[in-house]
Amino acid sequence: MESDCRIPVTCCRPRVLLLHALFWVLVSLGVYGASLRSEVKTTAALKPAAAPCWLTEEFVVSEACVPCSDFISKTQMACRQTGYIERVNCTKSSKEEYKSCRSALMEEHLFWKFEAAMLALTALFAIMVVIRQRRLDRLASEKVRRQIESI
Repeated sequence: MESDCRIPVTCCRPRVLLLHALFWVLVSLGVYGASLRSEVKTTAALKPAAAPCWLTEEFVVSEACVPCSDFISKTQMACRQTGYIERVNCTKSSKEEYKSCRSALMEEHLFWKFEAAMLALTALFAIMVVIRQRRLDRLASEKVRRQIESI
């Protein structure tokens, strides 16, 4: 008995193999380059002189996480990450800075959006399975009917 799991002969030609190898080399270089670029950005962003004090020392939250207003979102870089900001006091340097934060309300909204998307996808794929099963059943019954008619 022969297996259906065969590689087509056209895939083993040298030109096709060379194109596949070139494609995967380009993909791997792109991934490697992206990782190098992100590493350079993070090391440049975490220099001690430019790093905020809450990254290098202990801090106390002086104002809880609140949504950013239009003015604050334009002036504070921390607001651009999540849209929420909190004020922190660093203990050693006694600096007061702003830090981006994640709000519980925002997290809850994101959770329910995710749940709704998963429910919609579940319903969509369930409908697709039912439609496909009906089509396959119809094809099988037609095949049986044709076999009976040929007898």
